[in-house]
Amino acid sequence: MDKLIVEGKNILSGTVSVSGAKNAVLPMLCASVMISDGLVIIKNIPHLNDVTTTTSLLAKMGMTITMDESMNIQLDSSTINNTFAPYELVKTMRSSILVLGPLLAKHGNAKVSLPGGCAIGTRPVNLHIEALRKMGAKLDIFNGYIHAKCKKLQGVTIEFPQISVTGTENILMAGCLADGITTIRNAAREPEVVDLCNFLNKMGAKISGQGTETIIIEGVEKLKGASYTALPDRIETGTFLIAAAITGGKILIKDTISSHVAIILEKLKEAGAYIKTTESTIELDMKKKRPTPVNITTGPYPMFPTDMQAQMTALNSIAKGKSEVLENVFENRFMHVQEMNRMGAQIEVKENCASIVGQDTLKGAPVMATDLRASASLILAGLAAEGVTEVGRIYHIDRGYDCIEEKLKQLGAKITREPM
Repeated sequence: MDKLIVEGKNILSGTVSVSGAKNAVLPMLCASVMISDGLVIIKNIPHLNDVTTTTSLLAKMGMTITMDESMNIQLDSSTINNTFAPYELVKTMRSSILVLGPLLAKHGNAKVSLPGGCAIGTRPVNLHIEALRKMGAKLDIFNGYIHAKCKKLQGVTIEFPQISVTGTENILMAGCLADGITTIRNAAREPEVVDLCNFLNKMGAKISGQGTETIIIEGVEKLKGASYTALPDRIETGTFLIAAAITGGKILIKDTISSHVAIILEKLKEAGAYIKTTESTIELDMKKKRPTPVNITTGPYPMFPTDMQAQMTALNSIAKGKSEVLENVFENRFMHVQEMNRMGAQIEVKENCASIVGQDTLKGAPVMATDLRASASLILAGLAAEGVTEVGRIYHIDRGYDCIEEKLKQLGAKITREPM
């Protein structure tokens, strides 16, 4: 197990390119099990543990997978010989549930371990299960596995009681090969969901309404292979923007989509950052200033993303004044606060609200990552702190950030990876 050693108080500057979005790539990989003819090629794949785990899972099912030196991946589903997703492969990530809908739609049966991943709230799978049952599948849960089978999924109208990104993705994938029309109401509108729909349409699916609250899927007989480039990671984009802001720096981010982080840019402007954008680049200049405190409330896209809440909490911890962070998506998503307080932050959590009194500076300390985004926020806090911060349990960050310490080094950070 490794740790990251961060030496703080170095102003970041320079240019960084954003990798492909994990949350777009993972459902695309899962969707590849539905192909009847040809090969699937996905480009702009990030080098992440979750990607490795997902491809290992697909290979365990018999899929033939090749990857070139540019991290483009080719998938041949004609060699699939089983529909089993074992616990030992999926225990580290919740997105493993995304193979359930595609396997049922294409093969009529699946045995999928209940998912793992970050320890954030309950992240219930009941939304997926009830929706698939409504489409005609029989699902039972015992011994830690979802056992599912069906003759042919049927198109129905699904109205989610709450917005669910993975729930939306699972049902829209299942609907691609169902009989009739599947309508998803209260659907997730995230860019990654739109990207998945565009990917599926390129393979012959008939999906409309992506990016709105209602997605309509007209079932087709089969899907064919296609080549597709995944969109850039908006959460990585936001994390590097805050890395620059928290150190008073100036950076240029390339290969991103600025419109996908509009709410993050709005909040960073409130914090005092000067920002210029094009369609695919963002320039942020903090002019060596201490940030102004910013209140945020998380919510489904296009609201402030829950996956950026911990990073913004880190920025507010050194702001000149008081701020509040309301977490409305997941319960128990303030586990980074205790570690930040060990570094001298003054943050109090009551239920879903964190009240923050910005400090002149933080102090380096040994801290422990508890989940993916919390680990990123502790690195950011370390960049702003006096002295050295040791971030342990960084296997979390390797699940979601492509070579984060190398990219930060390019911007002038003093950060190294060492064994625990």
